[in-house]
Amino acid sequence: MVCGFRITGSRRDFKYGNDLKNMANIGIFYGSTTGNTEKVANLIQQAFGEDNAGIYNVDITEPEDIQKYPWIIFGVSTWGVSDLQDDFEDFLEVLEKVDFSGKKVALFGLGDQSTYTDSFVDAMGILYEWLKKRGVKIVGFVSRKGYSFTGSMALVKGNLVGLAIDEEFESDLTGERVKFWVEELKKEFV
Repeated sequence: MVCGFRITGSRRDFKYGNDLKNMANIGIFYGSTTGNTEKVANLIQQAFGEDNAGIYNVDITEPEDIQKYPWIIFGVSTWGVSDLQDDFEDFLEVLEKVDFSGKKVALFGLGDQSTYTDSFVDAMGILYEWLKKRGVKIVGFVSRKGYSFTGSMALVKGNLVGLAIDEEFESDLTGERVKFWVEELKKEFV
């Protein structure tokens, strides 16, 4: 399922499976240098409800932290031209130890589509390819409509592989984009 950014008046209640009713079902894992990715991770957690989603900085995350969740969200920012955020470089070693069988993973990425118009959210695309090679089921694709970049490694078949956020030049759109994306994920995290 691909989501575009249109806001409607209707909202669907998010219900979790009975087998996991006493714990959060969603793990949000982010790497953040300046705090922007952490800010977006917190917005995503709030949109799901704090009791429904645990949140972790990848700098101090162990494989067991990831393993306990059926639904996982990874947030990474792009530095310069196509570079992963520093914490994610080491985090890939942690991810090697995780069994993703039966799990659904969504991605969000931060980047600057004005200055780095040819490599917007490339780190999200790099992470997508890394996970895809390991057979991970990725959900939460987003239409590229509403964005102005010219190129991205996160663009697959005309859609972004996750939620793309530009806190430098479009921070006024972040809240709306997060809310809409989370509503779409609620339909896919079943």
